Amino acid sequence: MKTALLVIDVQMALAHEDASGTERSCPEAEENIALLLEKFRSSGDTVVHVHHHGTEPDDPFHPDAEGSAVQPVAAPAPGEPVVVKTASSGFMGTALNDILQKAGIERVITCGATANHCVESTTRSAADLGYNPVYAADAVWTYGITGPDGTHHSANQIHSVSMATLEGELATVKKTQDILGM
Repeated sequence: MKTALLVIDVQMALAHEDASGTERSCPEAEENIALLLEKFRSSGDTVVHVHHHGTEPDDPFHPDAEGSAVQPVAAPAPGEPVVVKTASSGFMGTALNDILQKAGIERVITCGATANHCVESTTRSAADLGYNPVYAADAVWTYGITGPDGTHHSANQIHSVSMATLEGELATVKKTQDILGM
């Protein structure tokens, strides 16, 4: 099955969030993203980078903000396509679907940030479009959040729920080492 790696929103705004001490899941995510990139690049498989650009001037992902820059671990290599989105899903308003179709892609591996936002949203869209998504469980991360009822949900809880809602229904959830062996 022809497979592509989608590296989603590994940008400096999130590194800044981490540096501020914000509670986060999966501290090994960037290391695992690097392993996935190495495998896909060495085998000549398709890698597509999805970057978020905020539309509001005070958004840390705004194209004029330092946070929109890509983290070095996920810097695109020459020739790797980059799509820029302003919505949650990497497919919304971008050429991602066209890129994947032209490459004959049947399955996508999703990794990056955040687990319950843009990676999950892109994974859901990929499933809807028939791409047989694999969600890289330990190559994504997220942050704790407080719900509208005031209940705090830890980063690890959010990460776990994201995996649970995708597994078996919309995607296959696998660890990086299992993906590397595919």
